[in-house]
Amino acid sequence: MRFFLFLALSISLYAAQTTCAGIYYQNDAPDIVNTKLLAKTKELCFQEFAVMHSGISRTPLWSAEHLTREQLRNKTPRTNNFHPEERLPLDERAELIDYARSGYDRGHQAPSADMSTEIAQHESFSLANLIPQAPKKNRGIWSAIEGATRHLTNQKGELYVITGPLFIGDNLKRIGRVLVPTHDFKAIFDPSTNEGGVYITLNDDSDGDDYQVISIAQLEEMANINLFPFMSTQQKERTINLPIPRMYRHSSSSE
Repeated sequence: MRFFLFLALSISLYAAQTTCAGIYYQNDAPDIVNTKLLAKTKELCFQEFAVMHSGISRTPLWSAEHLTREQLRNKTPRTNNFHPEERLPLDERAELIDYARSGYDRGHQAPSADMSTEIAQHESFSLANLIPQAPKKNRGIWSAIEGATRHLTNQKGELYVITGPLFIGDNLKRIGRVLVPTHDFKAIFDPSTNEGGVYITLNDDSDGDDYQVISIAQLEEMANINLFPFMSTQQKERTINLPIPRMYRHSSSSE
């Protein structure tokens, strides 16, 4: 399977035109560099995040958030109301049955714990915002990375965050009709310094706090997506000090 071979495909720049106001810094959405990624893509606007969805993988290519300290002060109860995204065609969207008895969690990209309203909380459980995620990662280090990102937001006041999967190699797995990512990343831009950094993990069930912090430039080379088009090459090569994710026990019911 060669859907997401990131390193050896012809390259052409595609500038994404966003209709999701208030999510991206200066409304400057990522550019999809590799035209192979464009097939069956659809932008979906939600109340507090935006998704670029792939009808090939039936996952997001990314979910984007403008996180603020004020937003995080407003906590809403977790709903666990996982649901298919009805704005997507039947042959391009994930269904609940794809995840059933798969051995994978339904892993949020824009986390439910970031959402400040009942509507946004419900929307975060759209399958368009989820990937098949290894349970130990989802409930362990990935949950800690989400918490570290909220901690940094509370310190800084606001951050722009883009979270997404990588599908690297030609031996990709499927659950039902949904492709299973090999990696998950959370890219962070700090508008107060015009710099950023990336948490990245393997999507497997290895134990421990195995994650890396890499530069935005390194991630963009892996992903063939220009995540922050407004940043200079020099800014992308510098990596800010991201908080160390603190591990803690997480309920087995959380996905």
